[in-house]
Amino acid sequence: MHWRLPHYQRFRRQKQKPLKLIRKKAILNGLVKKVLGEHHGEIKLASGTIITEDNVPAKGSFVINMASISNNDLTDADSKGKLLGHLKSDDFFGVTKYPEAQFTTTKITKAANNSVVVTGNLTIKGITSAISFPATYAVSGNTLTAKAANVKVDRTKYNIKYNSKSFFDAIGDKAIDDEFILDISLVATK
Repeated sequence: MHWRLPHYQRFRRQKQKPLKLIRKKAILNGLVKKVLGEHHGEIKLASGTIITEDNVPAKGSFVINMASISNNDLTDADSKGKLLGHLKSDDFFGVTKYPEAQFTTTKITKAANNSVVVTGNLTIKGITSAISFPATYAVSGNTLTAKAANVKVDRTKYNIKYNSKSFFDAIGDKAIDDEFILDISLVATK
């Protein structure tokens, strides 16, 4: 006589592991380009969680501290202060009214060797829009490291239209690209 497991018991149970973001090791490096130059900066994450299934990222959600926006390329304190003040103003991120942004995954698809395609909802200034980007990851013990480079975010989808050629035809050399670029590096552990 042969015993067979019922259909629902034949599938191996996946091990889900919630991992908490290590804030000090989470980095969002940003690049904003304009006709006459570019600016580099950083934004810090306030919190986040990544859930893995069999050591592969499966879900995640993150809170971004918009008040932490910094600039890495200007050395003059006055110029740096003006830039940061403008980025935090209603022309850009409206940090007083919207101190946080959020990103929540809706789908993570495994790709080739330690790579995934992350799709999710990014909320900036109370406006949510879907984005998708490739990422790499590594798991060592209870720690996951994930990285994504050149993640393009169209600021106009979040009602950030200041000096956008898409909205102001005669802006000339004062135009700022609609997309800003993020390089993301995250470390999460149990």
